[in-house]
Amino acid sequence: QEQLVESGGRVVKVGDSLRLSCAAPGGSFSHHAMAWFRQAPGNERDFVAVLVDNDVKYYAEAVEGRFTISGDSTKDTLYLEKNNLKPDGTALYYCAGQRVFRMGKARPRDYDYWGQGTQVTVSS
Repeated sequence: QEQLVESGGRVVKVGDSLRLSCAAPGGSFSHHAMAWFRQAPGNERDFVAVLVDNDVKYYAEAVEGRFTISGDSTKDTLYLEKNNLKPDGTALYYCAGQRVFRMGKARPRDYDYWGQGTQVTVSS
């Protein structure tokens, strides 16, 4: 069973930057795709970004240009660099893995395993 462990979440101010990490030991980092989602209180879990084959990157329109997804295969770790944070960035951030190719990349049901999440709170 794959295990993902997110870290890096904390309270930050509007305009700040923050980097989240997702440790993916046991070879799961080599799976087809790894993504970040976020869920604000009372909302659905929303797609943020995905890294496909540790190469191709796709972003949600709301974060395009401000967030950067990346991976380090030597550390089996996925990252999400967040710049110019806005109040709507307050959410529980999850990383997720997709073992093999599947067309869908932006829905929670497209992914096979998940971490427990890390909380980011953006204060004004």
